[in-house]
Amino acid sequence: MNSRTNQDLKKRNRLRQQFGLALTFGKWTILGAWVGVLAGLASALFLWAFNSATAYRGTHPWLLYLLPLAGVAIAFLYTRYGKEVAGGNNLILDRIHDPSAVIPFRMAPMILITTVVTHLFGGSAGREGSAVQMAGTLANMTVGPLKMSKEDHRILLMTGIAAGFGSVFGTPLAGAIFGLEVLSIGRIRYDALIPCLVGSIVGDIVCRGVGITHHHYDAAVSFTLTPTIFFSVLLVGALFAGASALFAEMTHALQHVGKSLRYSTYLRPMIGGAIVIALTLIAGSQIYNGLGLELIEKSFSLPAQSPSVFLIKIIFTAITLGFGFKGGEVTPLFCIGATLGSAFAGFTNQDPALYAALGFVAVFAGAANTPLACTIMGIELFGSHLAVPIAMACVVAYILSGHRGIYSSQRIDQPKSYASKFDEDTTLKGVWERRNRIRSRYLAVRKSDS
Repeated sequence: MNSRTNQDLKKRNRLRQQFGLALTFGKWTILGAWVGVLAGLASALFLWAFNSATAYRGTHPWLLYLLPLAGVAIAFLYTRYGKEVAGGNNLILDRIHDPSAVIPFRMAPMILITTVVTHLFGGSAGREGSAVQMAGTLANMTVGPLKMSKEDHRILLMTGIAAGFGSVFGTPLAGAIFGLEVLSIGRIRYDALIPCLVGSIVGDIVCRGVGITHHHYDAAVSFTLTPTIFFSVLLVGALFAGASALFAEMTHALQHVGKSLRYSTYLRPMIGGAIVIALTLIAGSQIYNGLGLELIEKSFSLPAQSPSVFLIKIIFTAITLGFGFKGGEVTPLFCIGATLGSAFAGFTNQDPALYAALGFVAVFAGAANTPLACTIMGIELFGSHLAVPIAMACVVAYILSGHRGIYSSQRIDQPKSYASKFDEDTTLKGVWERRNRIRSRYLAVRKSDS
């Protein structure tokens, strides 16, 4: 009897566990699909408004001269109505790490409007920030009515990130992995795998279903991994890491400088807008304004890009974002990487299409600390035949870019090197501030010695 009873208990436990797994799968499939629908519709609305604004600026280039005033308008909106949502993507990450408060709904319309305004008047910024923030805000709306726990709240926000990213770029697998990978360096949250995957796929389906088409990059290239290409990819991966680090450091430094200005709330965007206008006049065209899609397209064919192009795009984007304009960083990073890869190919007399494709995703991998998501994105965009060099470039850029990045609220769960030691829950913002304190003390010592 005892043996039979034990067997019955084990069988009931197995059935109970299986039933629990089925309930969990069903729950997060439904919630993930719901968030995906919201994110897909939001991304479609944003991309329609964004594309319309970009096209209008293309036929009315004089709008660039109103960029400083547009910056003041953006600053007024956030000062008057959006101080609590000014953190943008970093606020979403903070809420995932500590889901003790909800995200105000006003984040969604404010980031949509201000990103469109930034691009309408010629700022150099991206679009993923808007999609992620809108999707995260809409996902957050579900928490209250369903009375979700903090852990479920956290997972739902991760789903919003995945669905927003996957739908705005048309890369659902990369979106799913991005939602799992972007929170912390060195850790992936598998507890959110089901809703992130479902949300990203559904978001992409919905966005495409309402008529939105995504930009196609022609990277047709025949590829055979040879020793020469192997070492070339390692070398260019190091260059991509340098570009990632330079972009992150320059953007953070300009944000710090801008905030230190007297009357910085309105003076900062005016100065930034004026600098962008001056740089555009020096460049002689508006090719560096906006996303930089034209530069990306040119990078995949001959002649190769000049080595100065990627650096100029870094400066344009760092000034735009560092001085208070709104938008994302991802597509400008695509442009920076593609143009740098093209320049490398020209210098080494190789096919620019291959290295432009590698740079397209690898610079973003180093700047966002998401090598797996960027590898998947590269495969989705350029084909599985480039999987090996894409993975190599993304991993090298991720490792060598160090503990810095565009998302200052990312936490360091597992350092990139055992030689690096960090306290628990250290963020990239904390690393940057510590590095600045050390630099300031060093400069003070040198000044006193002299």
